[in-house]
Amino acid sequence: MGLRDYLFPKNKIEAQESPAVLSDVFSYYPPIDLVAINRSEAITIPAVVRCVNLIKGIIGSMQLKTYAKATDEELPNLPWVNQITKYAPNNVTIGWIVDSLIFYGVAYLRIEEIYQDDNRPARFEYIANNRVTTQLNPKGTFVEYYRIDGEAVPMSGLGSLVTIQSPIEGILYTGARTLRAAVDLEKAASVAASTPQPAGIIKNSGADLGEREVASLLQAWKTARASRSTAYLTSSLSYEATQFSPKDMMYTESIQNMAVQIARLCNVPAYYLSADMNNSMTYSNVQDERRQFVALSLQPYICAVEDRLSMDDITPNTQKISFDIDSGFLRANPLERLQVIEKMLALNLITVEQARAMEELSPNGNN
Repeated sequence: MGLRDYLFPKNKIEAQESPAVLSDVFSYYPPIDLVAINRSEAITIPAVVRCVNLIKGIIGSMQLKTYAKATDEELPNLPWVNQITKYAPNNVTIGWIVDSLIFYGVAYLRIEEIYQDDNRPARFEYIANNRVTTQLNPKGTFVEYYRIDGEAVPMSGLGSLVTIQSPIEGILYTGARTLRAAVDLEKAASVAASTPQPAGIIKNSGADLGEREVASLLQAWKTARASRSTAYLTSSLSYEATQFSPKDMMYTESIQNMAVQIARLCNVPAYYLSADMNNSMTYSNVQDERRQFVALSLQPYICAVEDRLSMDDITPNTQKISFDIDSGFLRANPLERLQVIEKMLALNLITVEQARAMEELSPNGNN
């Protein structure tokens, strides 16, 4: 150890020292329940796709910015804030981080580069949840170490994992039965749609037929039903349906009800899924609707990402990382923005130059 290292020791930055197990211990292991469902199955449900795309699409489109904790002054971003991983732009990376939070309740980033002056991360790589396994302590209260693709990784420095934990448990665990029922319902509706004639039996009131004649009759019946809806049977044969029609099975109503259940599971208003059963909620304008959606649906995931990236092992404790919500999803229309700026100028709360900056205009007024 040199004199400089002795006088100015580097911080030992750990991804998250022994992350605590805050939810059910079994959620850290692959589910073994008979109704368990994985992401590849859940994402085939149209209502789930809609909810996930809404949440991850909106949050992924927001920019990350650095602020001073004491004054909320905007500071220049470090390179990794503008591009978390060198393999993809931030909207893709953040989108998949939120995707992991929705389905699993936790997302993983592997540290790929570090700054030499303070050992804090300089670049990350997103790691899919199905590649990560955990080893808990004997009491199941803390994570001792992680494995990626079966190989143990360090708990600090290069190659270690930064875990982003959601305050909401993943829907693969909390909604396993609902999602399994939705998958089964979609399969049943698909089978019914692909079957032009309900299942049934053909009765023969005449002489018995041999096995070959019966097989030939059934094959001819199946082929004819696939090409035309009108059937003809001789006087000795009769057809009796043994399966309810799709209308009798009420598939449309069941799918609509299941969409409402999934909307509740994902904490998304049902009218976003066109499943607004018994919905009497009204909004005064689009901005109020969006604020409601951010507060009730997006905020848990936004806070999970912001708070984790603002922890001292990643960002200096005098700074914080936040999403720029107001300049994107909640950006007011031009008339409302100008009215606010006009009042702020009248009260001498901002200068003309600051007003131009708020509207992304250059100091000389040229766009």
